[in-house]
Amino acid sequence: MGRNDWSGLYATHRSALVAYATPILGSREAAEDVVHDAFLKFPPATEEAERGIGYLYRIVRNLAFDSLKRRRLESRTQAGELPDWAQPAPEASPERHVIDRDEIRRVARLIDQLPPEQRKALEMYRFSGCTLEEIAARLGISVATAHRHVRAALARLAQELDRAGA
Repeated sequence: MGRNDWSGLYATHRSALVAYATPILGSREAAEDVVHDAFLKFPPATEEAERGIGYLYRIVRNLAFDSLKRRRLESRTQAGELPDWAQPAPEASPERHVIDRDEIRRVARLIDQLPPEQRKALEMYRFSGCTLEEIAARLGISVATAHRHVRAALARLAQELDRAGA
């Protein structure tokens, strides 16, 4: 089959090939691109070319599926397809800022009302990132006592916040 024969085959079956590729790709424009690419890839003078239209349909189908794979891969790498943990946090509203500041003030007041040893242990644990062993060493108490102070402070804060929220 020469190039002229192939051109005639292409011209005769172009619209049918586009109609064949459109449901696979979901768009007529993409199907037209694939059919055009198939024409460029079709070997003009080989044994495969002698198979004619069946071989051309297979080329179109393979190119259509390759195009789908490429689109899926590209869509995964776009910014809108980032996992939730990688998405930028939404900007808080002014009302949310006021509410957050009020909650922070309330927690700060509650921390100030804790017994001094519990407050110091909680501050070292939550705000300084100290381990229970470091807290015990700095305060000159046992690790179990440091744990008891932190746990008691957290329990009291949770209880007070629950009571205020109800």
